[in-house]
Order: sequence, then structure tokens, then C-alpha cells
Amino acid sequence: MTPAAKSTASRTQRKTTAASRAVGAGTRKPGVRELSAQATRDGILKAATQVFAKYGFDGGSVEKISSAAKSVDRMLYYYFGNKEGLFIAVIEDMYRQMNEAEAELDLDTEQPVQALRDVIAFVLNYYQRHPEFVTLLNTENLHQGRHIVKLDQAAQYSSPAIDVIRRILHTGVQQGLFRPDVVARDVYLLIVSTGYFYMSNRFTLSAFMGEDLQAPQALQHWQNFVTDTVLRTVSR
Repeated sequence: MTPAAKSTASRTQRKTTAASRAVGAGTRKPGVRELSAQATRDGILKAATQVFAKYGFDGGSVEKISSAAKSVDRMLYYYFGNKEGLFIAVIEDMYRQMNEAEAELDLDTEQPVQALRDVIAFVLNYYQRHPEFVTLLNTENLHQGRHIVKLDQAAQYSSPAIDVIRRILHTGVQQGLFRPDVVARDVYLLIVSTGYFYMSNRFTLSAFMGEDLQAPQALQHWQNFVTDTVLRTVSR
């Protein structure tokens, strides 16, 4: 092999080795230190969700969150910058979790009536299973949404659900079941507002009406009523 050929072969080997290392770096499993850091961040985020849901943004101090997370204040500042950054991360995480649960729905849009029933059941049941989500939204609305507007993808969190409803309505119109003038955004707002209001006011309404609105039969009755309301709204 000539010197030039040897040099070319050597360069090729070095490039191949470097490429292999790059691929390995991109696909390697996280190390112990990275896993520990992620666990610390997740622990702070989980604790902050509980504290903010209980005390609100103003009452949810850094000290309370650090104590609940069994961590120290400086770790909160390290991962989230400040309390506001942490609250924004909590709101975003709550929406992300709901979107992920939504994505797992097995909907048959070719059966639009049943698909719409399934969407309604999902939304109402999700609010019931995650009352902290409702509480955090109440807190953010008290602050006039000044934190959520700082999310880069805030507007995208409702778009998947609206798109699913749009496809369901389109199929229903094609099958002669639904009105062609119904807007997916309005149906989405009807579903989430009836579910949200019921859960956010469940304690005061229970006291005012003299019945436990969180009882299983009361929850099922409300879901049936909302389903009937939505279907009457969209049906021809």
C-alpha cells in the first residue's frame, strides 16, 4: 500500500470510528448521574404540583416545595430558575399528561356518535381523576393567565382534541347524523366547560344543593346529561 493510500485509509478509519462514537452517544442509555438528576427534577415537579394545588401560587412557597420534595431550595432554582418558572413547568406538565392520556384513546371516527360519547366520557372522567388539574387552572385564572401565556406551545395543547372532534363531526355530517353548521371549537368548549364547572364548584354546589355531587351516581348522572346535551346539539 502506498503512503497516500495508507493516509486515506487512516483518515477513513478515523471518520468511521468517530461516526460510530457519535451514533453510540446518541443512542446510549442515560448514566447514573443523569438518572439521578432527572429523578430530582421529577420529584420537585411532583411536589410543586401538590403544593401549588393546595396553597395556590402565592401560598406555595419555595420552602414548602423543597420540604415536600425532600430537597433543598438551590435545586429548585437550578432546574427551574425561580418559583414562577416552576409553576409554568407544573402547568405545562399537567397539560402534557392530559394530551398523552388523550392520545391513548381508541376512537373509531367512523362511528361518530359513539366516538363523541367516548370523548365526553374521557374529559369528564379525567377531571374527576385529577382534581389538582382543576385547582391549578383555577389558580392560573385568578392570575389572569399570566403564566400560561409564557408557554411556547400553549395554543397547541387544545388543538389535538379539537382536531379529533372536527373529524368526528365531519364523519357525522357525511353520514347524515350531524348538523353541518356545528363548529368543533364550540363542541370542545361545551364539553370542557360542563366538566370543569362541575368539578371546580363541587364543594359549594354540594352544600348549596344538599347532595353529594361527588357520589358515583351523581357523577354518572351528570355525564349522561352532558352526553345527551352535546348529542342533541350536534344532531340533525
